[in-house]
Amino acid sequence: MARDEQIYFQTREVLKELITPGTYNPGAILVVSCSISRVEGRREDTTGDPHLAAVICRAIWEFCPPEIQIAVQCCEHLNRALIVERELMVEKGLVEVSVIPVPEAGGTFAAVAYQHFFKNPVVVESITADLGIDIGLTMIGMHLKPVVKPLLLANEYIGGARIVAARTRPKLIGGARAKYPGQ
Repeated sequence: MARDEQIYFQTREVLKELITPGTYNPGAILVVSCSISRVEGRREDTTGDPHLAAVICRAIWEFCPPEIQIAVQCCEHLNRALIVERELMVEKGLVEVSVIPVPEAGGTFAAVAYQHFFKNPVVVESITADLGIDIGLTMIGMHLKPVVKPLLLANEYIGGARIVAARTRPKLIGGARAKYPGQ
């Protein structure tokens, strides 16, 4: 199997495990972060192959159901700001920041997503997401709702990058007398 096909397939498999019916509500936000250099098996903080970034983006955009909204996290050079559709920014009252992600500041994955996969992209300061995929261990936790539930994935790699995926759930409140869904 060619490298591109393998990366596309691995990305789709992670998404299949994360986005299963009944594990999210319509309008859920999926935050995705990706170090292309880590996918290539190199160290983080180096510019990666834009073609490979496009392969991963294509897998995400083709697999995600339309009721899931995608937020792509930029790298630490942009304070982990996120790319979203303008409509989502307005709907959620998010704070827009003035920057265009490029491979050297934002990361290759974010730059490719911004240029080719969003219809009306804006960059926002932060978001509170329901689901997350962290390709290359780039730290998405700051953008997930509490309480985060990591998934134990069948395949924990896309290319050379380790993957962490998570869903969130509402906080459990109450005490000994409280009842929770599923009890």
